[in-house]
Amino acid sequence: MQRELRFEATRSAGEVSALLRRDAGAASLLVFAHGAGAGIRHAFMEGMAGRLAGRGVATLRYQFPYMERGGRRPDPPPILAKTVRSAVAAARREAPDLPLFAGGKSMGGRMTSTAAAAEPLADVRGLVFFGFPLHAAGRAGSARGDHLDAVAVPMLFLQGTRDALADLDLLRPVCERLGGRATLHVVDGGDHSFKVLKRSGRDGEEVLDELADAVAAWTRARTWS
Repeated sequence: MQRELRFEATRSAGEVSALLRRDAGAASLLVFAHGAGAGIRHAFMEGMAGRLAGRGVATLRYQFPYMERGGRRPDPPPILAKTVRSAVAAARREAPDLPLFAGGKSMGGRMTSTAAAAEPLADVRGLVFFGFPLHAAGRAGSARGDHLDAVAVPMLFLQGTRDALADLDLLRPVCERLGGRATLHVVDGGDHSFKVLKRSGRDGEEVLDELADAVAAWTRARTWS
């Protein structure tokens, strides 16, 4: 079952829209932020929400203020991080009975961890990154991952081997540094959008299923811990 709702992102930015997908038997809820270039109705967001629902993970997808306004340039990081915190609070109000997780696609995931590094997100048991953007394309580096040291909860990194925004040779040491808090799930042949080449023998639907399986298993293991 899916329904639309709104909540105040920040006092200055006003309200943003959100979609709560909760099917019967949901065992947890993922507060799910979109990437920089597409909003909550993007095919990836829709596809993941549907697959996760079928695996017992409800989702709250929400817009950042710039996307709500129809803009293309992301809001300043403090606005994005505040919106993450507001979305978590909205999720708790809407589903007080479900264990919470938070994360998102690319920028949405990084802004979630940025918020969590500054101050723990209330009641959130772990963070999920669908393609953590460790660096800009063609500018390899790991400084964008430095703040992860301050994140206290477990983190799941879902990364493709062809991701131009996260060289695995740089991301693996970041995860190793985080120790038991980090789990890295590598999608063979996936790019930053988790698209695979035809010669891989797999299609996009299979990859989305793989991602959903990984998230469901990881959250399930931490739901009753």
